Amino acid sequence: MTAEQQAFGKSDGQPVTLYTIKNEQGFQVSCINYGCIITEILAPDQSGKMENVVLGFDSLEEYERDVHYLGAVAGRFAGRIKDGAAELAGTSYRLGRNANGHHLHGGAGGFHSVVWNAAPFEETDGAGVDFTYKSPDGEEGYPGNLEMTVRYFVKHDRNELIISYNGTSDQPTLLNPTNHAYFNLSGDLKRDVLDHHLQLPGEAYLELDDELLPTGRILPVVGTVFDLRDGNKIRRAAESEDPQTRLAGHGYDHPFVLEQAEGSAILLTDEESGRTLSVATTEPAVVLYTGNGLGGPYSLRGTPARNHLGLCLETQKLPDSLRHQNFSSSVLQAGQRYHSETSFSFGVLDKE
Repeated sequence: MTAEQQAFGKSDGQPVTLYTIKNEQGFQVSCINYGCIITEILAPDQSGKMENVVLGFDSLEEYERDVHYLGAVAGRFAGRIKDGAAELAGTSYRLGRNANGHHLHGGAGGFHSVVWNAAPFEETDGAGVDFTYKSPDGEEGYPGNLEMTVRYFVKHDRNELIISYNGTSDQPTLLNPTNHAYFNLSGDLKRDVLDHHLQLPGEAYLELDDELLPTGRILPVVGTVFDLRDGNKIRRAAESEDPQTRLAGHGYDHPFVLEQAEGSAILLTDEESGRTLSVATTEPAVVLYTGNGLGGPYSLRGTPARNHLGLCLETQKLPDSLRHQNFSSSVLQAGQRYHSETSFSFGVLDKE
């Protein structure tokens, strides 16, 4: 079991390579070293048919134009930071402002838009790719020279992708990376995700203001459209009159707190195809984004883009955490090792 390689173009003169990891069951993950983007995941439906279950493009040029972070690693800091303002160790920093005057997903020149070094590897239980990048002091306004590694690993006997993140900095900095893959379990984008069923164990979510920034209030999900502990269809939120889902564009774009979930997995299901996706993470939160703003004059491998064509499960720490003392910290101290891990396990429903 190895990671096959083929040329995928050049970005600013740097070669970009496509890596494809395929296991014994035919489960397949493809990714490129531009932004660590996951371009394709082939997973079986209930009848064994292998189809793509993530949104993506066929060319590097399309990824370079993309504004939705399709399949990319977002960082240094995933999510929004108000006014791009950060204060660390008594020093104020102004981060890149790329979203209505705020900082989003590491800025315009964040992890998603750089060419990473890549090293395919094999182990006894699977294969994968290690992506490494040295983010220099001052990049997008962040302090510290940051050495970052993102590992994609596929088990040889399980339809599972494990993503791990490791980082160290020589100065205090912010670090809160995530993967921004959009999932659609229908296979090859045959349907949108409105009838996907999502079970999410979070007992609380963050209230957002009109600019999609956290207000600081951590609200219980009970009695609201945000209560997904027993599961519900995405359509419920898209059609809801809840002010929070409406301001997010008729759906979710909200962080859910997982710290009290006791390691319970997130479970996404498409009943028509029979596919399931189980997500487990070491992170204390997940941002659920239901693709409310995906529509536009472009296509995804021949499928016209539209809202709710995919959804993201962005495992991470809480966004804009420096402004809210009740949020868990995303500060990485000098010499401290950052580590987090998230697994994406694909299965099928039991046939009756």
